[in-house]
Amino acid sequence: MKKRIGILTSGGDCPGLNATIRGVAKAVYEKMGSDAEIIGIEDGYHGLIHGEYHKMKPSDFSGILTVGGTILGTSRTPYSKMQVVEEDNIDKVAAMKKNYKDMKLDCLLTLGGNGTHKTANLLSCEGLNIIGLPKTIDNDIYGTDVTFGFHTAVDTATDVIDKIHTTASSHRRVMLVEIMGNKAGWLTLYSAVAGGADIILIPEIPYEMDKIMGALDRRADKGRAFSIIAVAEGAMSSAEAKLKKKQRALLRAELGYKTATQQIADEIAKRSTYETRVVLSGHIVRGGSPSAYDRVLATQFGAYAAELIQKDIFGVSVAMVNNRITHNALKDIAGITKFVPVDHQMIGVAKSMGISFGD
Repeated sequence: MKKRIGILTSGGDCPGLNATIRGVAKAVYEKMGSDAEIIGIEDGYHGLIHGEYHKMKPSDFSGILTVGGTILGTSRTPYSKMQVVEEDNIDKVAAMKKNYKDMKLDCLLTLGGNGTHKTANLLSCEGLNIIGLPKTIDNDIYGTDVTFGFHTAVDTATDVIDKIHTTASSHRRVMLVEIMGNKAGWLTLYSAVAGGADIILIPEIPYEMDKIMGALDRRADKGRAFSIIAVAEGAMSSAEAKLKKKQRALLRAELGYKTATQQIADEIAKRSTYETRVVLSGHIVRGGSPSAYDRVLATQFGAYAAELIQKDIFGVSVAMVNNRITHNALKDIAGITKFVPVDHQMIGVAKSMGISFGD
């Protein structure tokens, strides 16, 4: 009897999604041959809710190892709305369960980040056979040392910072480079160290403007004609850190800012003669071909997921722990964000290099 395997990619796109899909498919076909059918669910949970899917052929997985994005398409369907019946009167959970059964799936693989994993756990609790695969450029999924997409995003963000060095030095400016990372600062931390930033601001370490100005002044006193500040989009001041998320957003809206980056740049200009510019790396860090590291990691994750399918192990998410591919129970990791510990070794390394965190 054939085993029907559903695959969907949900949330923000990132390099390595196609490589992971390929890893799953090639391992599944190698282990099960014609006894396996793979069903591609389109545009993430939206496709599962609305029954948008297609049967895939082995040829669909050829040539996608190096391709960024996702051949299945993706969308964001917030977990907070999964159990809410909206104006369309669709009970999303009931619809997903129905379509899972209508597709005659034996299991469903969900490739995504924290929100995706929360919904995956919800479906697992509803009795569906689910396997999660940890995807995010933020590297903030609990229970795994690394997520696929992270290393490629670090390479891309580092390249942005690298290129800012020449224009910053030519014009003797303070350049603030904003990098994705609303809750966790892994991407900003690693790319800033790799790119030689002078100040790193991440959500886990609230900053003080006086400390930022002090770091800039010390560089100027040493004859450094320019400075580069890497800012995670979720960075916040020590005063903002005392506020709730909605209060912080309201305060920034009143001041005309969405993130801290431009606010910091304006404050530096007010307090000094330093000329400032803001660079938004934005969605560039999501794009492009996956790095060699991510291709290998994605292939490892995909092959391991195929092994779990064959062993009928469900309700889990694939992970890398201490350089070994393993798995965690979805119920143990879903909804938990992996933040950068303030005593993390990389922070210590950065500080030993004279890099300021504004604290």
